[in-house]
Amino acid sequence: MNDQVTVDPQTHLDRLQSQATRHETPCGDGRMIWHMWDKSGGTAPVVVLFHGGAGSWRHWVKTIPVLVDTYRVLVPDLPGLGESDFPPDGDDAFAIATIVADGIDAIIGKGTGYDVVGFSFGGTMASCVGALRGGQCRSVTIIGSSGVGSLGTAVKLEKVRHLEGQERWDTHRTNLNRLMIADPAKIDDLSIVIQDWNTIRSRLKTPAISRSGAILTAIDQLKIPLNGMWGEYDAPANPKGPERVAALRARKPDSDIRLIPKTGHWAAYESPDFVNPTLLEMLARTRP
Repeated sequence: MNDQVTVDPQTHLDRLQSQATRHETPCGDGRMIWHMWDKSGGTAPVVVLFHGGAGSWRHWVKTIPVLVDTYRVLVPDLPGLGESDFPPDGDDAFAIATIVADGIDAIIGKGTGYDVVGFSFGGTMASCVGALRGGQCRSVTIIGSSGVGSLGTAVKLEKVRHLEGQERWDTHRTNLNRLMIADPAKIDDLSIVIQDWNTIRSRLKTPAISRSGAILTAIDQLKIPLNGMWGEYDAPANPKGPERVAALRARKPDSDIRLIPKTGHWAAYESPDFVNPTLLEMLARTRP
């Protein structure tokens, strides 16, 4: 990822995307878009990464290049977000997760095992897919997910869709600092380009789904290993990252739950030097 320093952010994203194979699967009457990074020629185990609300595969820009050395990395734009079409039932987490799970089966083959990792809203999707496909899904890892522990106060974000130029850029920076990245020094041009692209294409109302209780329903149904990480300064937790870690440890004592020091919500971007090796360690326990 060092080429972020010298390469234009959009060029960097285009280059990473060009290294993947694009797939399309049904999403109601529309389609769901996926990207698969694979250096192994189809022999490595599969890990599926689910992005956060108002997001896309780009939330994992600092994780994909690390995981692809040992995994086939499959990353969707979740229904109603990014390039994927809106789902038939945009209020039901398990209905959306069924579309997602069916998409995974269509791409890698029904019966092929995989691990799922979800950031924020993606943690709800990961947990629901794990509950739906417990015989096929090997493990669930959630990062910065809402719906676990006490609810935080909603983060106030500034509206950006009507803004242009420097004002739009500066407002994205403000919102990223309030919601996603605790350390302002970590808010670089790449993070703002990703935020802008994601915001333009966000249609699904993910906060309500994240707070619906679906994630806890799914976690209680899991019969496979559960892992988790929260940033110490996770803004949607207000910031109560340590409380969410404690709550999930109490609910699932056999799970592996970590606190990421001095880190906000978008931990995989802000603290990749912690998240990536920790994630590889967690995934190694269920690697076939």
